[in-house]
Amino acid sequence: MRWNCFTIKTITEAEDMIIYTLSELGIEGVEIVDKQPLSEEDKAKMFVDIMPEQEEDDGIAYLSFYLEEGEDPAVIRAQVERSLEELRSFMDIGEGTITESRTEDKDWINNWKEYFHQFSVDDILIVPSWEEVREEDRDKMILHIDPGTAFGTGMHETTQLVIRQLKKYVQKGSLLLDVGTGSGILGITALKLGAAHVKGTDLDPCAESAVRENKESNDIPDEDFEMIIGNIIDDEQVQAWAGEGIYDIVTANILADVLLPLTPVIVRQMKKGAIYITSGILDVKEDVVVQCVKEAGLEVVEVTRQGEWVSVTARKP
Repeated sequence: MRWNCFTIKTITEAEDMIIYTLSELGIEGVEIVDKQPLSEEDKAKMFVDIMPEQEEDDGIAYLSFYLEEGEDPAVIRAQVERSLEELRSFMDIGEGTITESRTEDKDWINNWKEYFHQFSVDDILIVPSWEEVREEDRDKMILHIDPGTAFGTGMHETTQLVIRQLKKYVQKGSLLLDVGTGSGILGITALKLGAAHVKGTDLDPCAESAVRENKESNDIPDEDFEMIIGNIIDDEQVQAWAGEGIYDIVTANILADVLLPLTPVIVRQMKKGAIYITSGILDVKEDVVVQCVKEAGLEVVEVTRQGEWVSVTARKP
């Protein structure tokens, strides 16, 4: 099989944001080529006596992703170009140009797995299916999460920020609504922490199979975690399915530009005193999201940060 390869020329400072944006389009397994120097931690993991020589860092990065022949490259390229232009409006992405090439058969769909390994968010261990739980980790809370080819594993800072907030606010019997549920990692985390029921929404049909498989891997009964494909912002059917005044917690790990129209709508789904946990917010967008949350009638409880990412937690009075 032949593959279409798309390569984005950008700058190293924009790598994380562009990769996150690609993941929102369902594009995973991004290959990164840059000249950033190795950290001391990276060097320690290489187990070599003489380190390889590196060229001087020029700040340029090349991000490549691959599509099967059957997928329409023109449609994907147009989506990516639109997303890059949106990013360019509020941050420097360098050239932001895209080049295309073709490559021969390789197991691109599965080879990305070598870069995803089990990792911890405090005392919660997240393990992909292709790895075994180490004996010394068996006393931790363990989540078995496979991202598939369309969603992240939870390694991204934005997901970790939400997980830490869930640890603070989930109580036994909590009802949770997860907007943009993806692999289902946040809903499954909430249930493991004692939540009674989760509903999730997503725009990507791939989320249905991802959530179903991850529920099975974690022994989550179907009736404990329901989901629907659709846009809760403007789809009345999805809004009716979710219900009003029901939830103790709402999570939304979505880009800031989506949180702005979502927040005034989602307030209706929340109980009095309910917690709203948002993430996916680049630090330059923090003030805009905080203002949006306040204008929706919510009280900001906490703002947490990891790297250049921000999570805003609020309460419905």
